[in-house]
Amino acid sequence: QDGDFKFPLESVKKLKELMEGNRHINPRVMVPMASYSPCQDKHLPEEFRPVCKREDAPMIFRRLSLAAEDDLCEICANAACAGCF
Repeated sequence: QDGDFKFPLESVKKLKELMEGNRHINPRVMVPMASYSPCQDKHLPEEFRPVCKREDAPMIFRRLSLAAEDDLCEICANAACAGCF
């Protein structure tokens, strides 16, 4: 969840994969993840398309990607989690 947007965890994991796979445009130039927006990617799950219409889309995608970090259990990554830590 990010603000009023809610997405399935599996879609957020797919978003994270897209963002990590597209950070390099040129081997010598890395695009900062905070400025990358996957909106032009044809593999972007459809539920993220409304985010693409927002000016702050790169930051929303960045926050969602952080929510899918591998070190979080799926229960803790879920907005309903009361606290695993």
